Amino acid sequence: MGKVTIFPETSVRPITLIGARAGCCWGADVSDDAKNYKRGLDCIESNHGRTLEYVNVEMMLDGYSARVIREWYTHIGGAPTRLQASTRYINYSDFEYVTPPKIEADPKAKEIYDRVMREISAAGKELEELGIPREDSAMILPLGMTTKIVDRRNLRNLIDMSRQRMCTRAYHEYRELFSDICAALSDYSEEWKYIIDTQMKPKCEVLGYCTEKYSCGRRPKAEK
Repeated sequence: MGKVTIFPETSVRPITLIGARAGCCWGADVSDDAKNYKRGLDCIESNHGRTLEYVNVEMMLDGYSARVIREWYTHIGGAPTRLQASTRYINYSDFEYVTPPKIEADPKAKEIYDRVMREISAAGKELEELGIPREDSAMILPLGMTTKIVDRRNLRNLIDMSRQRMCTRAYHEYRELFSDICAALSDYSEEWKYIIDTQMKPKCEVLGYCTEKYSCGRRPKAEK
């Protein structure tokens, strides 16, 4: 559905970078990348979270709904920053949109959903023909319309996000979005693949039990 593009400003060797930054404060030899890598692994495995904040991920998220991007913005720890496609300058009179799986699976529900989206699109075109500026006509756009953002955040923030957003009870599109990010970073480099495989996981996998009121059953509830 959507697409994640990792920008080249993202470090190809995040573990080595973590070890180099930590080594500066440990009086270590940071000219040896093999030692930096080993030190970086130690920082990750010891949960020295502050060192992870030196690894920034810069990426573009394209084709996800405005709704899920609004939720994405709630993870603001570690001073991430982002820019979103403008509804003031981009012509959204004919927009693409996300269809939830339950609606997709029900022909009658999908017909209603698609009809509403077509009507919104038609209304947008009519308002444009009347000379209404885009910044005003954009108010009719639904949260299901797709959008595009460029985003920068650090590794510690992403790992923290995975604890909640990889949970089975998380919003379906957010789980898909986070899975796409993990896949894009895994393909970016071997060091990133190691981080994704070992660190990106829901909180129940980290704690060994579920803290949610309504559990999916993957792990036992905390009180048990």
